[in-house]
Amino acid sequence: MADATFEEGRERPLNLGAFEVEDLQVLSSLVQDAVFPVTELSWRASARRFAVLLNRFRWEDREAATRRGRPFERVQSLLVVDNVLGVASQGVDRADKDIVLSLLSVTFEPGEDGAGHVLLTLAGDGALRLSVEALEVTLKDVTRPYHAPSGHVPQHGD
Repeated sequence: MADATFEEGRERPLNLGAFEVEDLQVLSSLVQDAVFPVTELSWRASARRFAVLLNRFRWEDREAATRRGRPFERVQSLLVVDNVLGVASQGVDRADKDIVLSLLSVTFEPGEDGAGHVLLTLAGDGALRLSVEALEVTLKDVTRPYHAPSGHVPQHGD
């Protein structure tokens, strides 16, 4: 009987935090090409928290799925930005409840004394700009993975 391999180990849901630009770059790569309905955007000004429930492609599982010949997966994840002082959007029609957005990247534009802007760049020239007192972004998987409906690796903006 052979020993189990690392690839056969149980995978755990992601639960990551980003407090520095380098951490945010890793987090951004994991949410690249995530999709979500506009209705899943939420800003609670009193809590200074912005959140979006998104369906992200499981980039961290792509190679294993390819190697084993199994379907690619997506998972529902909660992307939360704390310390939010204000939210601005461009190219996002919140009145159109049927619109589905695609997230291309999450970046940080530093300001003074740790403050700055978290920028969520969307496919189709859309963007959300969150003014923050300090960089604090978390990503947490909240469902079990499911087969990606498209069956293929996303091409930016799919």
